[in-house]
Amino acid sequence: MMMRTCESTAAPQALAPIVSALRAAGCVFAEDEALLLVAEAPDSAGLAEWVDRRISGMPLEHILGWADFCGDRIAVDPGVFVPRRRTELLVQQAVTLLRDRVSSPPPIVVDLCCGSGAVGTAIARLHPAAEVHSADIDPAAVNCARRNVDPVGGRVYQGDLFGALPPALEGRVRILAVNAPYVPTEALRTMPREARLYESRAALDGGGDGLDFHRRVAAQALQWLTPDGHLLIETSGQQAERTSAIVAEAGLTVRTVHDDELDGTVVVGSLRRGTRTQAVS
Repeated sequence: MMMRTCESTAAPQALAPIVSALRAAGCVFAEDEALLLVAEAPDSAGLAEWVDRRISGMPLEHILGWADFCGDRIAVDPGVFVPRRRTELLVQQAVTLLRDRVSSPPPIVVDLCCGSGAVGTAIARLHPAAEVHSADIDPAAVNCARRNVDPVGGRVYQGDLFGALPPALEGRVRILAVNAPYVPTEALRTMPREARLYESRAALDGGGDGLDFHRRVAAQALQWLTPDGHLLIETSGQQAERTSAIVAEAGLTVRTVHDDELDGTVVVGSLRRGTRTQAVS
């Protein structure tokens, strides 16, 4: 994942060998990464160690300890899923829906399969009135998410999907934002080395066709949403049609949003007021 660059006072001749080493290792954005490593490293010895780690394939975000997401720094611990820029579309759609309808009491937002908590944190920063709850099954992800979500007033829980959430939230969730694993199991071996080796398999593996979690989430979403609630699921362009069908079969009206610049795709399922048990055509 390319991160937005920062200013560096390092001389070009000092950056050149780092850029060359990163480029030789297959880093597509070698110049940008070199600038970040030089700017953030604690000292020259630390810089050398960081460059070696990056050459070995460790994600840049795990080395720096943060990822640039929606214009803010999100803490990312080793082994935790790195938030991708395409997921900013999920945040944008959630915030737009929140702003389209003023509500009292504050709208409840759930960030399911939260990883680092990037989505919930970004929504809370962009829509401070929201009450944010984030959840993940991975203890390492939960610990990392708390570092991001707690400062914006949210709560983080550990557990399997809805089983992690307080029962009191049932029927009260306005936005259910989901970036669940959606990579088909067989496709994991074709992913970039930094994802395969340094991110949790549980954060990537979506089952045989990649849609196991989408089915599980859609099957229970209606009982957690408010009458005017929305389910937002990140998916791939290739899987969007099947994800949309899963959400529609669960009883929600569906639209698909794609952003070419972010290369992001989000399926939005909306619950019509008073409709909870039958599919909406």
